[in-house]
Amino acid sequence: MRSAIRASVGAVLLAVAVAACGAPKQVTNPPPEIAALYPTLADNPRPPVQPYVLQVGDELAIKFYTNPELNEDVKIRPDGMISLQLIDDVPAAGRTPKELDADLTKRYTGELADPQVSVIVRKTGLNRVYIDGEVGKPGIVAIAGGMTLYQAIQRAGGLLETAHRKQVILIRKGPDGKPVGRSVDIRPIQDGWNPGVDVPLQPLDMVFVPRSKIAEVDLFVKQYIRDALPLSVFPIPF
Repeated sequence: MRSAIRASVGAVLLAVAVAACGAPKQVTNPPPEIAALYPTLADNPRPPVQPYVLQVGDELAIKFYTNPELNEDVKIRPDGMISLQLIDDVPAAGRTPKELDADLTKRYTGELADPQVSVIVRKTGLNRVYIDGEVGKPGIVAIAGGMTLYQAIQRAGGLLETAHRKQVILIRKGPDGKPVGRSVDIRPIQDGWNPGVDVPLQPLDMVFVPRSKIAEVDLFVKQYIRDALPLSVFPIPF
């Protein structure tokens, strides 16, 4: 009798343990009134990673797989050009490595029987961004290893108490070569609710942390670059 009771109790305890192991873990979410203040990834998806655009000062390796005697290491000059054997000057700044690769292949088609050219970026010459506005130490910040907008702000001394965190302005060169501004709400990044909305920076990006809301971002970008950006410190990449 006692053995039967023990067996029954053991079976019940085993069933409870199995059920507990299989139960899904509960995720603690912020209160609804707090969560409503922050965008989700669905509302504010992470922007796609843009291909790197070559800049003045970049160091490139030009590889010719069927003609290795032509291999060269070159640096993009201040005029945006590189000089190569047989074809002289070639525009490089403002292009992606893939675009330069295709142009070199085309240019060498008349010079080589089988031009298989590859462009490798050895070192970037302008790996920096400019942080301005309500931060501790406005100025140039060197970027490396996929630095994000919020990380760069931290490098610039962090946010002042007067910073308008809901609307940090990121200025970047658009597809047509003109500056484009976008607003980034860094509250979910700083407060830890949604760090995934942080934005990876690109060389020569500009970040401005305002004191108050900016009504027209496009107009602000035009006026900022024209009137406020210190060109002697940070040249406009447009």
